[in-house]
Amino acid sequence: MPTRNVVLTHHQASFVEQLVSIGRYQNASEVLRERLRLIEQREAEDAARLEALRNAIRVGIDDFEAGRFTTFESSEALGTHLKSVAAKAIAGGDHIIDVLRLLHDSMELTRHISATNDQPL
Repeated sequence: MPTRNVVLTHHQASFVEQLVSIGRYQNASEVLRERLRLIEQREAEDAARLEALRNAIRVGIDDFEAGRFTTFESSEALGTHLKSVAAKAIAGGDHIIDVLRLLHDSMELTRHISATNDQPL
C-alpha cells in the first residue's frame, strides 16, 4: 500500500490516539481509512442528490413549458396545496422524512415569497 505523511492538528492527533487506545481501531491508518470511506460515501450521496435535483429541475422546466402548472392567488393557498401534496405522499407510503423536509422547505419558500411581495404565487 502507498504511504502518505499527513499533518494533523493536536486535536485531530489526540482524537486518533483516543480511538486507537480504546480499541475501536487497531492503528491510526485504520482510523484514517475509515474516515476516507465515509468521505467517499458522502461524496457519492451528494452527487446522487445533485443528479436528482437536476432531474427534478428538468421535469419542472418541461412541465412549465408545456403549461402544466398551477398559479396560486396567495401564500396561504400555496401552503394549503403543499400540505395536501404532503398528505397524499404520506398516505402513499413515501418516505416520511423526505416528505417533511419537502413540506418544511416549501413552507419556508412560501413565507419568504409572502414577505417579499404580495403578488399571486
